[in-house]
Amino acid sequence: MLLRQLHPEPGPTVDTLAAYAVPDGEASHLRVNMVTSVDGAAAVDGRVGVLSGTADQVLLHELRLLCDVLVVGAGTIRAEGYGPIRLTEEQQERRVVAGQEPLPRLAVLTGSLDVDLAGPVFTRATSRPLLLTTERAPQGRREEAAEVADVVVAGEESVDLRVAVDALAERGLRRVLSEGGPHVLAQLFADDLVDELCLAVAPVVTAGDELRITAGPSLAIVKQLSLAQVLEKDDYLFLRYGRHHDA
Repeated sequence: MLLRQLHPEPGPTVDTLAAYAVPDGEASHLRVNMVTSVDGAAAVDGRVGVLSGTADQVLLHELRLLCDVLVVGAGTIRAEGYGPIRLTEEQQERRVVAGQEPLPRLAVLTGSLDVDLAGPVFTRATSRPLLLTTERAPQGRREEAAEVADVVVAGEESVDLRVAVDALAERGLRRVLSEGGPHVLAQLFADDLVDELCLAVAPVVTAGDELRITAGPSLAIVKQLSLAQVLEKDDYLFLRYGRHHDA
């Protein structure tokens, strides 16, 4: 997809697959993709549909094309009705040429394995999903889940995201994309795991008291980011923030 660049150099159009490519040589790279209204809502009535447009959806699928694994909280899977990740044959061939598996894996964060194991995420998957869970998940439930997914225990009472990300890297899944939700993103920032935040600003105002893109306790230290790029299409702004590096 071609988007108009506003920053750092205004004017030229850029190809998103090239602009968002993850640099080679990094041990791991964790990217988060979220959408927000102009006034800060991350959802309307618990879903992001009202905030999404054509450009936003195209970019979402292109970012999935570039990742090794898509990490999503179980609540978001339920709220948004996720199905298995699908790519065209041409897209799968592109990934193989780039040294990746034909399809990215899907990793679901769930402390208790309270997920619908008969849902399409598992029953229609062509690439075996992962379930990132905890020791408190009942053993019987773990065995049941292992029939449709790879179960990874990463923490005792709650999923330790550092342990989870390390477990993904051990499986060769170093290009990590998270689509939230807000509670997951808040914890990723708290654990200093976010390398890049891709934020789509939808040209809508919602008012109300919906969640922001992060939902959780205030960070002990406010996280400062560096603005790397601003792109625009159809009145949507696509902001890319990276880690802040002091001059």
